[in-house]
Amino acid sequence: MHSRFRRHACRALLACLTAAAAPALARPAVPEQETLAFVDVHVLPMDRPGVLHNHSVLVDGGRIVAVAPSLEIPEGARVVDGNGRAWLLPGLADMHNHAHAPQDQELLLALGITTTLHMGEAPNSFVGRMRHAVANGESAGPRILAALAVDGSPRYGHLVVADAGDAQAAVRLASRNGYDFIKVYNTLSAPAFEALAREAREHGVGLVGHGVKDVGLQRQLEAGQSLVAHAEEFLYAFFPEPSDADPNAAPGEEQMQGAISLLRRHGATVVADLVTYEAIARQWGRPEVVESFLRSPESRYLPPQMRVSWPRQGYSRRDGSLDARLQFLHRFTKAMDEAGVPLLSGTDAPSIPGLVTGFALHRNLAALVEAGLTPHAALATATRTPGEFLRRHRPELPLSGVVAGGARADLLLVATDPLRDLATLASPLGVMADGRWYPRDDLEARKAAIRAAYAAAAASAREAEAGAAR
Repeated sequence: MHSRFRRHACRALLACLTAAAAPALARPAVPEQETLAFVDVHVLPMDRPGVLHNHSVLVDGGRIVAVAPSLEIPEGARVVDGNGRAWLLPGLADMHNHAHAPQDQELLLALGITTTLHMGEAPNSFVGRMRHAVANGESAGPRILAALAVDGSPRYGHLVVADAGDAQAAVRLASRNGYDFIKVYNTLSAPAFEALAREAREHGVGLVGHGVKDVGLQRQLEAGQSLVAHAEEFLYAFFPEPSDADPNAAPGEEQMQGAISLLRRHGATVVADLVTYEAIARQWGRPEVVESFLRSPESRYLPPQMRVSWPRQGYSRRDGSLDARLQFLHRFTKAMDEAGVPLLSGTDAPSIPGLVTGFALHRNLAALVEAGLTPHAALATATRTPGEFLRRHRPELPLSGVVAGGARADLLLVATDPLRDLATLASPLGVMADGRWYPRDDLEARKAAIRAAYAAAAASAREAEAGAAR
């Protein structure tokens, strides 16, 4: 989030929380890729309007081989029968999060998310080992993409890029270490940003991120930044600043068109993470809201260190209200969608209090519908459009985010029509990630193991506290 809001997460972790032994709840093994046929399912292909009723989809070698009303099923193939009731659609994508624990990856998968873009602050081991372990079938999780976050100062914990020399080194290091993107942050200098943009183009690394105060989104997009990491960045780096009388005032409706024209002119994409600003607005000046977040059923899946850091963030100690700006962002998002600006779903989870990994994406899809997008358009922000965005930067990647021949076999099987109720997406009958099939009982076992591990960590901490008091 913007520097006005962001608070660097507490780095002091309680060792007893992370090291506590969990009960012996075994996670299922990672399945092998296999030849599998989904039969008699209703398919939402997402590369076109409408539904393919009572179709079959054949998968082999991690790719979709065919989609047709009926198919000859190879001998020995596994068959998943939808019985004319189940719905099949592309797996979902969370295109802005900070979830890097192994448990986070399994939780994302269990909630139907098969692609994730980590937007910075991940440990090197996440980019260097975890993503490869998932890709090689050694660990369960979604396909992982990652951005290296850079800034002009160490204030928010990012890699500092002070000048052109630093920019050149940062882009080369990002490329060498497998990062897909450079994420620019708020306090970069204009010369450092311009050098990053040049180097990123030369090395084929995508440039994404926040609005840079000393540059502004207009110059950033003109220089080649292809993704604005939050819709709210336009409040800080494009629209005129509000008066001192009301620092949280919303821009006027007439100012939207200039931003939309800029985005269309440069073919830029925006992460429409309404859920992020919504969570901040709810807790703005209200400490009791953060406490309610920590008591929610979803918080059972919150990494223990986030229970420490959430109450320490500064949103709940602020004055005023963000409600007018939140409603403006709803209208702005609808206007961008109507104008054909590519929108992605993202969450910023779990770094923002109230946003639990995976669950936050489903809340964002609901928020997009509340803002006026159709369910199909909302779903596109987490399926087809992320696939198009990734192919723009990584043309060697297979087609994704659609159910079509040749596409990556990332699929989500649900019980009811998602276009009638997107909530069905959070309770999948099964998830296929890179051609590996995880049926519901497998996904539920993984969720149970996460709950048990975190509950054991909390119990261990309480026991240690009691021992210290004796």
